[in-house]
Amino acid sequence: MAKSATTSTAYRDALRAGEGFDLAAIDPRSTPGFDGDKAAGEEALAGLGDRLANLQERLYAESRGGGTRSVLLLIQGMDTSGKGGIMRHVVGAFDPQGVEITSFKAPTDEEKKHPFLWRIRKALPVPGDIGVFDRSHYEDVLIVRVHDLVPQSQWSRRYAQINDFEATVAESGTTIIKVLLHISSDEQKERLTERLERPDKHWKFNPGDLDERAHWADYQEAYQAAIEKCSTDVAPWFVVPADRKWYARLAVTNLVLEHLETLDPQWPKADFDVEAEKRRLSLMP
Repeated sequence: MAKSATTSTAYRDALRAGEGFDLAAIDPRSTPGFDGDKAAGEEALAGLGDRLANLQERLYAESRGGGTRSVLLLIQGMDTSGKGGIMRHVVGAFDPQGVEITSFKAPTDEEKKHPFLWRIRKALPVPGDIGVFDRSHYEDVLIVRVHDLVPQSQWSRRYAQINDFEATVAESGTTIIKVLLHISSDEQKERLTERLERPDKHWKFNPGDLDERAHWADYQEAYQAAIEKCSTDVAPWFVVPADRKWYARLAVTNLVLEHLETLDPQWPKADFDVEAEKRRLSLMP
């Protein structure tokens, strides 16, 4: 039987990285903002789809009436942290017409010719859309830092550049939701082991994941710095404990829902005489 569950506080308050943030102090198996077990969490998640869909449609419709607002959901996390599950279970609840997913891999030769934010600007959501970044510009202060791909003097300047960039994006009407899926080293090892032991999971395994795992401590340090330096009032970071997949999906769904509810997009007013059109229709066979 599912344990009864209550939402003790808004997820955006429970998960926000504020002053004095310490990534190492966050338990990846915890469930901030939710008091309940897996069954209760899955039940709660199932009840959110209609609300999300309604708000998304309103945001999309608002833009057709001249609205300029949009949403950007940015997902970061170590390998196996559940980014793919978020794409399927959270983003999958939206109408594809109003969603654009961008996965940022290693930069192409063309992208390397431009400043690191060039390819990010090109992928920003247009008014009415929900843009989703699977990884993001933060790779340029994460993997770049861990592997010394550019001089420290270069990547260390990027924190301020990112803050200025995100402030401009937010000012333009885009609500930014930055999520770190925080997984433990033990849980990652279990998930990688499963991918190796199950033939139906082999396609998910990349030997490079083990190479990256060898730098675990360096990545934790890099994430701490990125969140500490770039969790701002206009674009705060939300750190979602991700050892429990069901909780991570519930938390990210609620984060998006709470931000959309705050936006409260409105149906655009008709730019024609509704009553006159009703009369015309009524006279038709």
